Amino acid sequence: MTKSWYVAYTKPRNEKKVTERLTSRDFEVYCPLIKVLKQWSDRKKMVSMPMFTSYIFVRLMEPERKKVLHDPGVLNFVYWQGEPATLRETEIDSIRKIEQNGLEIHVSGDRPNHGEPVIITEGVFKGLSGEVRRIDKNRLSVWVESIKSLVTFTYELN
Repeated sequence: MTKSWYVAYTKPRNEKKVTERLTSRDFEVYCPLIKVLKQWSDRKKMVSMPMFTSYIFVRLMEPERKKVLHDPGVLNFVYWQGEPATLRETEIDSIRKIEQNGLEIHVSGDRPNHGEPVIITEGVFKGLSGEVRRIDKNRLSVWVESIKSLVTFTYELN
């Protein structure tokens, strides 16, 4: 029997705690983090936040899934078409690259419009297509159907 990467759904703001507890129990757990500038009334600070809110990845064999559910911060596993959702090693590797390199893209031409289809032409998401869901001053959120995720990029207009 081989190990697979399962997607575990956690209680809100419990991703790091669950990762620590499961790792201490000898599970292979991956909680990708991104650096975010947080602002309080008296200061600004760079903090590490989970890339995927309320989700972590656990590499294990099918029978071990029940043991993970004993953690008080794990609510369930994510299911797809009635089966536990798994990711391929290549998908985990892509997420690791994003975590290490950050998310930054350059948009050619005019700024895209909300609802407009786009194709990502550079970086680890190269070749994926999506739909623009949100546009801020220099951030663009794109729903990428193939990975069922909303991906937010920092961008510069060329």
